[in-house]
Amino acid sequence: MKNIKMLAVDLGASSGRTIVGSFNGEKLTLEENHRFPNEPVMLNGNFTWDTVRIFHEIKQALNKCATSDDRDIKTIGIDTWGVDYGLIDKNGRLMSNPMHYRDLRTDKVIPQAHEIVPRKDIYASTGIQFMNFNTIYQLFADKVNNPYLLENADKLLFTPDLLNYFLTGEKRCEYTIASTGAILDAKKRQIDTALLAKLGINAELFAKMAMPGDSVGKLASYITDEIGSLDAKVVNSASHDTASAVVAVPAGSAEDFVYISSGTWSLMGTEVSEPIITEESLKYDFTNEGGYGGKIRFLKNIMGLWLEQESRRQYKREGKDYSFNDLSEMAKAAKPCASLINPDDPAFATPGNLPKRIAEYCAKTGQSVPETPGEIVRTIFDSLALRYRWTLEKIDKLKGKKTPFINIVGGGTKEEMLSRLCANACKVPVYAGPVEATATGNLLVQAISLGEISGLAQAREVVKNSFEINCYEPDLSESAMWDDAYDRFLKLI
Repeated sequence: MKNIKMLAVDLGASSGRTIVGSFNGEKLTLEENHRFPNEPVMLNGNFTWDTVRIFHEIKQALNKCATSDDRDIKTIGIDTWGVDYGLIDKNGRLMSNPMHYRDLRTDKVIPQAHEIVPRKDIYASTGIQFMNFNTIYQLFADKVNNPYLLENADKLLFTPDLLNYFLTGEKRCEYTIASTGAILDAKKRQIDTALLAKLGINAELFAKMAMPGDSVGKLASYITDEIGSLDAKVVNSASHDTASAVVAVPAGSAEDFVYISSGTWSLMGTEVSEPIITEESLKYDFTNEGGYGGKIRFLKNIMGLWLEQESRRQYKREGKDYSFNDLSEMAKAAKPCASLINPDDPAFATPGNLPKRIAEYCAKTGQSVPETPGEIVRTIFDSLALRYRWTLEKIDKLKGKKTPFINIVGGGTKEEMLSRLCANACKVPVYAGPVEATATGNLLVQAISLGEISGLAQAREVVKNSFEINCYEPDLSESAMWDDAYDRFLKLI
């Protein structure tokens, strides 16, 4: 049986890697061929992406393919974080380093934007939860502070579209990545020209809309001249990394599953055919982002394993170099649900001494104060599990259906304890895996574009065939304990 090879370029906020996927008609196998840091740069008072360096690293990966047995890759797909963009001038050149979503330039202009278009009206059209880095606010900040940029720009390209343009010379606006920035009419799945016009933003900045799986084009000759001969075309993956991860959820043909894309953030949601935009969804701060096949990813951003990661960094600063396994084992030995936090409290959003902040939070809310690393991590895991329960209840309420199980995908599946606690707190089975969900989903969309996989349902069966999926059944003997903990948790949020 022949193997079809594809290349996934998977870019995260702190690192990037490229993975060669081989598909034999039944199973997908992954092999990393290049990894590199993605280090933002403070430049003239602004926090920016080093986009030229990122592109250089992508070319190094392509060179590794061209000079190895992977020279027969058929397609290339890129996925990245959302909302950020580069501006291209009328000569086709990048006008400035793209801004990082953590740059503070939007903070002062958001009240001005909401005076023109109230927040609730933006949500009514776009269905996107309020985040200060949404593309719509970044664009408004450019208009207010650097109007010459928008006045002289020919096209705006989101990060994966920008990198695709560098590779092919073709400008596209891929649907899933565009959907993250509160600039699309969620129901029409097109740029909301009326909304942008109210804010003085020209909708002609956006390139032609493309869907995941659409071809972008062949590698330009100036690329192959530099990196070596590759007869590969670039295709639009589900370009937003979470959209790619959701493609890899091994739910088969099930329609009522809930997923958690688990890592630094926990992105918890479901897949629906049409956006859910109501007063309740706004109240609960849910977002409607684009998915593969015209689906909507109805989800909520939850603070995830950042809480454990930053706590581990603090312990390391104190000379205690615990591994994640060490912390999990200590957490297992700690008393369950003794102390709880609201994981999404702003106090936990920034770097620093998180164990101290967690202890102070518990003292302030009249709870037992966790002291040891095991008690701190147990507090984090129990609280995340209860936050998942709250989110699951709200999804069921807004959809009007009971969710039969939860799929957890991504690097967070390595935390077996958290998957077990999620099952126990939510009282539904939890299926954990695959670990490499984003790259897997990227490659599956490429395989669909090549005609090797028929569609989303088969792609998810391929995931089941290819990767280990662990099942955690809820321990119903602990129901009373979790119900009591949930009552206490609700008072915190």
